[in-house]
Amino acid sequence: MSFDEAVTYLLSLGHETLAMKLGLRSVARLLARTGDPHRSFDAVQIAGTNGKGSTAAMLDAVCCAARIRTGLYTSPHLVSITERIKIDGREVSRDEFALAARVVRDASEELARESGARPTFFEQVTAIALLIFRDAGVSLAVLETGLGGRLDATTAACARVLGITSIALDHQEHLGPTLAHIAAEKAGAIRAGVTESVVVARQTAEAEEVVRARAAECGVEPRFATRDISFDGACGAGRVRATFRTERDVYEGVCLSLRGRHQAENAAVAIALAEVLRERGYHISREHIVGGLEHAEHAGRLELIEGEPAVLLDGAHNVEGARALREYLAELGRAPVTLVFGAMRD
Repeated sequence: MSFDEAVTYLLSLGHETLAMKLGLRSVARLLARTGDPHRSFDAVQIAGTNGKGSTAAMLDAVCCAARIRTGLYTSPHLVSITERIKIDGREVSRDEFALAARVVRDASEELARESGARPTFFEQVTAIALLIFRDAGVSLAVLETGLGGRLDATTAACARVLGITSIALDHQEHLGPTLAHIAAEKAGAIRAGVTESVVVARQTAEAEEVVRARAAECGVEPRFATRDISFDGACGAGRVRATFRTERDVYEGVCLSLRGRHQAENAAVAIALAEVLRERGYHISREHIVGGLEHAEHAGRLELIEGEPAVLLDGAHNVEGARALREYLAELGRAPVTLVFGAMRD
């Protein structure tokens, strides 16, 4: 199966959001049919509403700086589906993707014949990523949750370490009408007997209460990312410089590569996750953490393309994301601004 044939097949499964089916049974069966690739490496899963992709990219950059063979799985993609899967910071090739996609397609079609239920687009792409990571011999996978957490396909990878970024109203038609409902779905990624460490970003009181209750129910003590963040000014091209103080270390004068003051909260989660990994035996130094935060890349998130005119690309897809974009534009101080905006019908 060629790359183009693989993409055509995956797209035939239906729109990633509209055709999704939340639940772990189907993806667990698919992973079992392909040899349980997720059993071959450690994993960190990152859930939340805003910032989970940026946090995943930062942690991946930290691990790459530490020379840990790392796989990164994020969604959605902007141009090519291969953007979702990276190894050691490198996007996988079309051939690598097509090879794994054929194995997953064949397994999915077998399951469909047996049960009448075909794994969804996101379930199959998740399996493709985990298969590629196994075959590439990664030591650690960083997995961005697609939607929710409790029933998201990435949760079937049984990550021992979990990060939860800021929780806000989003996808209410799938996750529930209130912040408490949404927080329960995100915190549902904490699983008794599976999750050993959980790092939590600053939350509203309502969301924090839900996360703490779920962690207690599963016998896990949550670690909250540091709130001791001081801003030391700008460091060019709309980036901020910040100092982070944790119970274990001080990271001084870090020039965050991802733009926007809000990225400091995501960086705090990435730092805490890196410290957890260090405690679990990974050689990650302060220099690795600072270097990763200063070189992380995440396309389409306040991505500034200099020129005449300069173009800013952002995927602000909910109220909190739009607010962060507005605050960044105010700090950037460029005027006038022409806004080109697109959204789904809902």
